[in-house]
Amino acid sequence: MNRQAEAQDAAPGLQAVRTQILSACHDSGRDPAAVTLVAVSKTFPAPEIVPVIAAGQRVFGENRVQEAQGKWPALCAAHPGIELHLIGPLQSNKAREAVALFDVIHTVDRPKIAVALAEEMARQGRRPRLFVQVNTGAEPQKAGVLPEAADAFIAECRERHALEIFGLMCIPPATDVADPHFALLSKIAARNGVLGLSMGMSADFPAAIRQGATHVRVGSAIFGHRSLPTEA
Repeated sequence: MNRQAEAQDAAPGLQAVRTQILSACHDSGRDPAAVTLVAVSKTFPAPEIVPVIAAGQRVFGENRVQEAQGKWPALCAAHPGIELHLIGPLQSNKAREAVALFDVIHTVDRPKIAVALAEEMARQGRRPRLFVQVNTGAEPQKAGVLPEAADAFIAECRERHALEIFGLMCIPPATDVADPHFALLSKIAARNGVLGLSMGMSADFPAAIRQGATHVRVGSAIFGHRSLPTEA
């Protein structure tokens, strides 16, 4: 299927994902209103995002600050009420742009980022909601604080940098069953008094919802397959 055809199928894909969210919430006795669908629009240009906006979706996720800067200011101006999430790695030299553009940042993962965000939030007077990324699989190639260091890092963000940590985020190893990683993230959140859980992507978001996810990051199930090897 070509990209144009996939764009035309985006709105039905969105409805299918919404139906799966409702089913997972029903199965686990959860209120569907407690689960936010983040439609991952990374690599997709504005014309392919507009049908999803037209179908009522208002929460979107992007991996790269620069890519988001190129398409979202105009989309947000044309479609009020958009909430934009940064779900990819953040470099400290992009903190200024990230704080200015994003409403939620899912990838706070080291002290240097915490310092840069604290400085920019104070300077700009904007306070995007922050998630700490936890590398639940301890994968060396993947960003995120290790599970055994998460408590100390959350405390450092709060006490040293005066950052409010809204939630935790994880990306389980592709070769692992995801449920134990979701359960681990939920335990870390509970003992730190953190309410948000950003976990679950296209292949496993129903399981994440059953484990307490408050935000699921779904891309290919809505937009179709993208050309990059790593998909949400």
